[in-house]
Amino acid sequence: MKISQLPIRNLKRKPVRTLALSALCAFLALSVFAGSVVVLSLRNGLESLENRLGADVIVVPVSAKSKVNLDEILLQGATGYFYMDASLLEEAAKLEGVEQISPQLFLASLRASCCSVAVQLIGFDPETDFTVQPWIQKSYGGELENLQVVVGSRVNADVGVNIIFYDTKCKVAARLEETGTAMDTCVYCTMDTLRTLLEAARNMGHDLQIDGDPEDVISAIYIKVKDGYDPQKVADQINVLQKFKKAQAVRTKNMLSGVSDGLSGVSGTIGVLVVCVWVLAVILLLIAFSLVANERKREFAVLRLVGASRKRLAGIIRKETALCALLGAVCGVVLAAAILYSFKTLIESSLGLPYLMPGIGTIAALAAGTILVTVAVASLASAGASRRLSRVDPGTVLREGN
Repeated sequence: MKISQLPIRNLKRKPVRTLALSALCAFLALSVFAGSVVVLSLRNGLESLENRLGADVIVVPVSAKSKVNLDEILLQGATGYFYMDASLLEEAAKLEGVEQISPQLFLASLRASCCSVAVQLIGFDPETDFTVQPWIQKSYGGELENLQVVVGSRVNADVGVNIIFYDTKCKVAARLEETGTAMDTCVYCTMDTLRTLLEAARNMGHDLQIDGDPEDVISAIYIKVKDGYDPQKVADQINVLQKFKKAQAVRTKNMLSGVSDGLSGVSGTIGVLVVCVWVLAVILLLIAFSLVANERKREFAVLRLVGASRKRLAGIIRKETALCALLGAVCGVVLAAAILYSFKTLIESSLGLPYLMPGIGTIAALAAGTILVTVAVASLASAGASRRLSRVDPGTVLREGN
């Protein structure tokens, strides 16, 4: 038998020891990989949400606070509706610092005989919209016709089928890419389509608290501020105007501050847990390798007697460690990936934050990095044991009967 084959034979000869060391490395790799993916997914979710909102300032009715907040609809997936006079759109467009402006109209469907699914319906103006259409165009190149809708990635409706809202059939034109936010549960259509659905809801006896014609109301005004202007000053300018006394302007940055704070809190907690796991795992590895060193003194004393050099003996320990760590790290990463993908929805709902997992390329890079780091840490932890074993005095050890 060649001495180069000893590391693999040693691992096979002591399966319990091999599995124990591999399990420690797997625990280390699982915590690092899972923690990194969760933190990165939260950051991707926040970035996706910022991109999808696309506006600097949003104006909503004051009544939105008593019914359901806009951030609860956009950030938490709540369903709701609120309305204000459509003439406010023209007033807001006249304000200094406004570069682009577009209205949206909301309607909440019901899980009843009137509707196929309970979702938030959002109508936009194709002529002025700058928040929804850039997103839609990635999945649907055409123009939405009347009674056509585009559904979020988590709405249970296939492209080409009819979906019913308030006894009105709407055809699904496209399904949007996943964003990891509550927007994935929304349905989007033109303002004309949504006004048709508003009228249908009223005809069915639903009190939407709209005074007059649905043509004269909107739910929100999205504003993009010109370069060089402070969005907060534009919002403050709107809030002091008498014409807007029944509305309020909110900076989207302020809406996202709670999400950002929550993300920082979760990321910090995960970071602390990962560090604690690393410290614990490294301590356990040091103890394990120290015990292994004491156990294998006689084995290495015999190898020294048959002519193995100190360098060769140290190499045996390093190779065994690397193989154990590699086996454990691969198993840990695979297990973590299986858990993260299998319980993705549960993780997202438990965190209560936008959650968008990175692409396969990023996942693969994180997996490779985790495996390399785990092997490196295990090798460093075994360095002391490899030095002690490579320097054993054969005569002394064999005389002691070890």
